[in-house]
Amino acid sequence: MKNMEAGLLILRIVTGVIFLAHGADKLLNGMGASAASFGSMGMPDGTAYAVAVIEAVGGLLLILGLLTRVVAGLFALIMLGAIVTVKWQEGLIGGFELDLILMAASIHLALTGSRMLALKKRKKKRSF
Repeated sequence: MKNMEAGLLILRIVTGVIFLAHGADKLLNGMGASAASFGSMGMPDGTAYAVAVIEAVGGLLLILGLLTRVVAGLFALIMLGAIVTVKWQEGLIGGFELDLILMAASIHLALTGSRMLALKKRKKKRSF
């Protein structure tokens, strides 16, 4: 069980770092370009900003072990959207391979959670 938790911790932190980096990059270095890109794909206004905030804030929350399942579920949906709307036509190699593995990691974390070194408080069992 300890090995499984250690593996989930590594997956949670690495996935969080990747999403935090991508979200921060959008927010700090190219939100205009990201918004234009999303708009050219027919996405509603504000979608790029929502994705950037979810990636940045969600990445930090994942690293800290807060709302892991919820954040990971949102990440999986973002990756599915990226694959379907943009990357699919590029194929697996040089296209959606990173998005696919990030989606798989996010689905895994959404299904299992990750408790090791998480800030989320565990519910204490009451003994009567």
